[in-house]
Amino acid sequence: MCLGVPGLVTKVEGAVVTLDVMGTIRTARVDLLEGPVEVGQYVLHQLGFVTAVLEEQEAKETLKLFEQVLASLPPEPA
Repeated sequence: MCLGVPGLVTKVEGAVVTLDVMGTIRTARVDLLEGPVEVGQYVLHQLGFVTAVLEEQEAKETLKLFEQVLASLPPEPA
């Protein structure tokens, strides 16, 4: 199973975008999208590809759910 994670577009260079995904910088390709992607938009990132452009509110709500799930996990052993 693979989860798509929302990310904020911080840079666009041709078919490659740079994303801020919960504080981690990632790059992804936008080849699967029909329209353009712009800096400041939220997108769904999955396996190195952007699969959808998201509304800001939807993206922030989804990120908040991810944060709640991660906070509920036990700490990793040292």
